[in-house]
Parts: sequence; structure tokens; C-alpha cells
Amino acid sequence: MSLTRSIGNTQGPHFFAEMGELISSSGNEHFAANMLHLVDKWVPIHLVDLSEWTLDELRDCVLDIKLLGSAGLNEDLSVAQTLRPVGDHPLLRQMLRMQDPLLIQMKAKADSAHPRRSSHQCNLVSRQGNRRCVISFYRPATQRGFSLAQLSFLKCLSDTLLPLMERHAQLLRQAPQAEAETDPVHTLLEQSQWQREFYKRLSLSDITLSAREQEVCLGLLTGGTVPQIAEKLSVKNSSIETYLKRAAAKLGVSGRHGLAKWMVGA
Repeated sequence: MSLTRSIGNTQGPHFFAEMGELISSSGNEHFAANMLHLVDKWVPIHLVDLSEWTLDELRDCVLDIKLLGSAGLNEDLSVAQTLRPVGDHPLLRQMLRMQDPLLIQMKAKADSAHPRRSSHQCNLVSRQGNRRCVISFYRPATQRGFSLAQLSFLKCLSDTLLPLMERHAQLLRQAPQAEAETDPVHTLLEQSQWQREFYKRLSLSDITLSAREQEVCLGLLTGGTVPQIAEKLSVKNSSIETYLKRAAAKLGVSGRHGLAKWMVGA
């Protein structure tokens, strides 16, 4: 499948269902795997690492690097494992002085002793104070590096992925991972929190959606599929699509991906 065709398909129901699953899994162990599953369909990758860096910007050094998720082949680091800070890490110089989100490409180094650096990398980085949220996509050295078209696509997708990554990091800081995995009440609270955030954003935008339009948008944003929502509301799939189109027009967004970007404030 060509990348041009892939980009067109990001407006389709399958992409949005996967984006909904990614949104609803932020803060738990499935987040990295869902991100890998979503991105790999459009830009082939074999591994994704999610990390949060804490920097000392006055001394130009790293205070801490924490891995917040990893998924894919050759996975050898556990979730929330604290890594030893590396002062000469190739990402550090660009991350210290950054203001806007970055896309940093790193080509594979065959002589590297570090397993991650022996692969082609595309790193998406955002800044919040002295913290940096980093999404690292890897491709084996035996394959070609990321093309300009693929890098452009990932840069566009980063408008949604990076705010989600920041939310994922925030949720992990607020609550122990074990509680998120074992406490069913936590899941219900997370769902209600998403509802509150959705209605808050809707109120701040001074936009009025019908009750059905709100149900459809919230259902899709929390991982529901069109058939599932149609069955729940006892309507046809085409009716769900119509409600979504009406809501998207009112919100000033384009398609399903635009709705996800609107929700995360991108």
C-alpha cells in the first residue's frame, strides 16, 4: 500500500477506531502496543519506545529518563523502568533548547553497542517545562531508513500523538500502574473523566451539539466502533456517520482524525 493511499485511509473508520482505542488506553500498559499497531499500518516500524526525560536546563544535562512503555520486536525494557541518565545521548543537544515539537531522525549505526541505536529511528518530542515526552519509532537496519514522505506523515500525526503521550505520562505520574490495571473503579473514573473533558472542551468552544452528536463523538473518542455505537443507539451505521459529519462541521474539523486532534487540544 502506498503512503498516499495510507494517508487517505486515515479518514476511514478503521483508523479512527484504532485512534479511539489509543486515546482510551492512555495511562495503562496497552498504550504503547496500541500506538505501534496504529502507526505500523501506515509507516512500517518494528518497535516503539515511550519515554519521559527530566532535564537540568541550566547545567545542560539529563536528570532522569523514564521509559513509559515499549512494544514490538526485541522488547527488552519493562514499563516505567528508570534508565540511567546518559549525558552524551544524541537527542540531548536538540532537546535542551527546543521550543516547538520536534521530529528527529537518526539513521542506524552498525557499530553501535546499544540495540536501539543499531536501528533507524524517528523521534517525536514535545516540551512541558523541564520535561520532554519522547515517542521513538524504530526500523531494522536491514530495511531502508524513513523516507521524506513517511517523515512528513509522522510529523502530521505527531499533532495528535504527542498530546496523547503527554496525557499518558501525566496519568502514570498521578496513579500507580498497578491500580490502573487491577481496579475496575479506576476504569470507570477514567471514562467519566474523558466525558468531563469532552463537555468542558465543548463548553469552552461555545459550540452546541445535539445529544446524538455528543453521544457519537464521545463513543468514538473512547474507542467505540461505528457498528458498536449504532447497535447501542439502535440506529443504522449510516446514521452514525451522518451524526459524525454534522458534529465535525460544527467543530470545524475534518473527519475522524480531526475530531481526535480537537479532543486532545491539538
